Amino acid sequence: MRYHPAVVAQKAATIGILSDGRFTLGLGSGENLNEHVVGAGWPPVNVRHEMLVEALQIISDLFDGGYVDFVGSHYRVDSAKVWDLPASRVPIGVAVSGKQSIEAFAPLADHLVAVEPEASLVEQWDAAAAAVGRGNSRKIGQLPISWGRDRDAAVEKAHAQFRWFGGGWKVNAELPGTAGFAGATQFVRPEDVAESIPCGPDVEGIVEAVRPYVDAGFTDVALVQIGDEGQQEFLEVAESDLLPALREAFSS
Repeated sequence: MRYHPAVVAQKAATIGILSDGRFTLGLGSGENLNEHVVGAGWPPVNVRHEMLVEALQIISDLFDGGYVDFVGSHYRVDSAKVWDLPASRVPIGVAVSGKQSIEAFAPLADHLVAVEPEASLVEQWDAAAAAVGRGNSRKIGQLPISWGRDRDAAVEKAHAQFRWFGGGWKVNAELPGTAGFAGATQFVRPEDVAESIPCGPDVEGIVEAVRPYVDAGFTDVALVQIGDEGQQEFLEVAESDLLPALREAFSS
């Protein structure tokens, strides 16, 4: 609701050009935290899925080039056109969590995005995409990590900034503000976070956290480094140690 799909398409095309084709547009059905501020209310998940289907149709049509007119239940587009498109079409990845979202979005999107290493998501996505002649999609898993030389400090950082992750998106999508997130996670302990998020300087720990996604059939894993401290050091370690370890573990 904060950004009309036609505006999202224009922004994505621009980034596609500036990144020389290295950009993937990631979309989802939204979170109350980000959307309620415009005063339009927060719709139930079924309506949010309907809205995202329409948004995907609009964005995809604009990526095709030319003028687009669209009249739906939630969005309208009148003679819209993205004037500067990248040489290669911007791929679209969509966040899914179960059968309903997969059946709605797999026919319209290029890639899957998920936060749980569930093989059923991959299998259902591939089947739904194949049914409409779409193939060769990436299955992208999202995994938070808290890298740092001091493990205790890394655990504390993860607990302070990412303890909400354990609640799952069915809960997180409905919370309207920081007070809600604080209340929903008030009983989450640092050790609980450390059990679900790799913390500290342990490269092998990150490799083992990636393994369930590989075993479930995911083709990609996006590592989300928590916090803004130590990012450069993490990137250096990723280049020198982590990426070689991942390649060695999963080269087959």
